[in-house]
Amino acid sequence: MKKIPALLTLIAATILSARAELRVPAFTAYSRPDPNALDIHSPAGIKGWKDGGQQALWFGEIKHQGELTAAITLRLPKDQKAAFKLSVGEQSREATAIGGDSEITVSFGAFEVSNEGYLRLALSLPDLKGLPDAQITALVLDGPASVDAHFNLEPRRNAASVHLTYPLPKESDLDAFYCEVTAVEDPVHTFYMACGFQRGYFGMQVISSTERRIIFSVWDSGAGKTAMKRDGVADSDRTRLLAKGENVIADAFGGEGTGGHSHLIYPWKTGEPQRFILTAKTAEKGSAIYTGYWFHPEKKTWMLIAQFSAPNASASLGHFHSFSENFVGNNGDLQRKALYGNQWIHSRGGQWSKVTEASFSHDATGQSARLDRFMGVEGGAFFLAHGGFTKGYTKFGEHFTRPLTGKPPVDFSNLDQ
Repeated sequence: MKKIPALLTLIAATILSARAELRVPAFTAYSRPDPNALDIHSPAGIKGWKDGGQQALWFGEIKHQGELTAAITLRLPKDQKAAFKLSVGEQSREATAIGGDSEITVSFGAFEVSNEGYLRLALSLPDLKGLPDAQITALVLDGPASVDAHFNLEPRRNAASVHLTYPLPKESDLDAFYCEVTAVEDPVHTFYMACGFQRGYFGMQVISSTERRIIFSVWDSGAGKTAMKRDGVADSDRTRLLAKGENVIADAFGGEGTGGHSHLIYPWKTGEPQRFILTAKTAEKGSAIYTGYWFHPEKKTWMLIAQFSAPNASASLGHFHSFSENFVGNNGDLQRKALYGNQWIHSRGGQWSKVTEASFSHDATGQSARLDRFMGVEGGAFFLAHGGFTKGYTKFGEHFTRPLTGKPPVDFSNLDQ
């Protein structure tokens, strides 16, 4: 009878070992320091490694301490040799690959993982020569530290989009929504959206290292042939531009539905609150007029961004929300964070009311692929953060309350509605 526990232990260890191997697709990696230097796409993986100074990075959450064995799989022209270096945390190993007729595996041996939490793995070329003919297909992990480890295994490398939803009074007739947004982090390809409503959104973007925008868009009421283009949207269903501010660029948009778009190129500052107000009023034939104003930090005055007439729309605003989005995935490993505060709603009867409650949600990427997404209260404001591969996350639907701070934002008589 004494042999049975030993046998069960052996079986359990065998099962655990069989489950431990984890294959992380190469197409989930990030290229650094130049995010565009490596050709990273699904399903091919990593190709075109022409600059030996680049690294391919993976990040994963480790749930158990212990030994972690690591390898890469790749395709390399027959008999071609290539040296690689893999760094796991502060430890590094080198290995040489020799090309063959099919996919090969290059092992870097065992690394010791002494801490739980997110771990950075960096693949590089030690001789700093490019390797354009190689096609890296996967990072393969095994050992006790790989058990239950969490890596993104999906082609989408964007950080999860995260949202605030603001509850509204029942049977309310609202004609304005005000919100302030303060960027804490400012990676490119970031959209900090302040005033979201049933027909559009209004906020600020980091387009590149040299361009930032204030953006206001309103959707059409009808669908075209695809969500990418306005083709097929009936003229009666199209949102129309009525007015725009000085230097504001206005046109149509597609890609996520279609509608009217406007933006102002302006170098808004990280750490400085940006103030947004959205208004609505009734227009003829069942349409509504939506207007976006932004407070110009230098001119110290409210500036018209754009005014749109939206068909088949309600002049009573609703579905108020804010969000933070990483709209290009090549730098989805970087953290984005912004404060959303001093929210107010205005009734058509003339009353301002504070908004002090919000609930958290995220997109499909945040469900299981990326768990580094957060909400909370900081400095009297709600905050949203995502990306950065930071341990801990906020549960979908979690509710938060901010302090009763701030004053009504604007006298409507000062705005040309």
